Amino acid sequence: MTLARMLAAAVLTAGIFAVGTASAQQYPNHPITMIVPFPPGGATDAIARIIQDSLQKTLGQPIVVENIGGAGGMIAADKAAHATPDGYTILIHQVALAAGMTLYKKDLNFDAAKDFATIGLVNNSASTWAARPDLPANNFDELLRWMRQPGQSVKIGHAGVGSYSHLVGVMIAQELGAKATQVPYRGAGPAMIDLLAGQVDLSSIAAVVAAPLIKEGKLKAYAIIGDTPYSGLPQLKTFGELGYKKLDVDFWHMLLVPAATPRPIIDQINAALRTALADERVLKIFAEGGMQEFPADQETPEAAGVLLKREIALWGDVIRANNITGQ
Repeated sequence: MTLARMLAAAVLTAGIFAVGTASAQQYPNHPITMIVPFPPGGATDAIARIIQDSLQKTLGQPIVVENIGGAGGMIAADKAAHATPDGYTILIHQVALAAGMTLYKKDLNFDAAKDFATIGLVNNSASTWAARPDLPANNFDELLRWMRQPGQSVKIGHAGVGSYSHLVGVMIAQELGAKATQVPYRGAGPAMIDLLAGQVDLSSIAAVVAAPLIKEGKLKAYAIIGDTPYSGLPQLKTFGELGYKKLDVDFWHMLLVPAATPRPIIDQINAALRTALADERVLKIFAEGGMQEFPADQETPEAAGVLLKREIALWGDVIRANNITGQ
């Protein structure tokens, strides 16, 4: 390379760096869109709105929540992955993003592990392994015996193919050595209604939703799904504590942006997220809803990236092993 070309390349590189730096320094100077991959009223939509106010105050710009449902959250993820990487489009997503990489692989135009930069983990939530009120088993050991009886076919209700409750139900049946029929519903609400009515035997239900029903005797419960016990149901152990460590799987949320987003902007959004996760109002709502923030050392962009890749591998194995296909 001639000296003239070397100088030209250096000038071009410096110019690109300067533009990126200037963009990051000016960020944000207009409203930011947070894409929610499901309709209003669901868990992910609720989490977005819980942290929305704190993010707005810290970043100094409105956060506009945009709900884009469809294909298990993949339509929203596709739009976010191909958005301009300037920090003005943020995606909040959950376990379905990791599962969708295998479930909808043939139809996807993006790779979550490559086409997103992770901002940080928002929260995780405990679920209960709950049963219809007249199920004969009264404790976990009795449940094991009941599920493993010769000829027994357990009906497990779930919120839809590829949902967290579906994949967790598959894993639990496998780990407990039981034959099960997976019964899909259009959402967690209808699945719980049929569980209460005794139309299905078992289902994973958000701990905060299940707790009052369990205390009233309208549901039975045998274990917590996730690696942290739930204070609202202190009598229940986690599956890990019961000897099934593989079932310590959490229902999490994280924030993501397009992969080429400048690092200074990623750090700025991460700092705003950390501020939200230290907000007493946010923490109070989390605690009342059976949710918790991640430890401080897991609130980094890197930690979120590690978890996403690990979950893609985990749920991919479950989906392939059970020949589960998207609908």
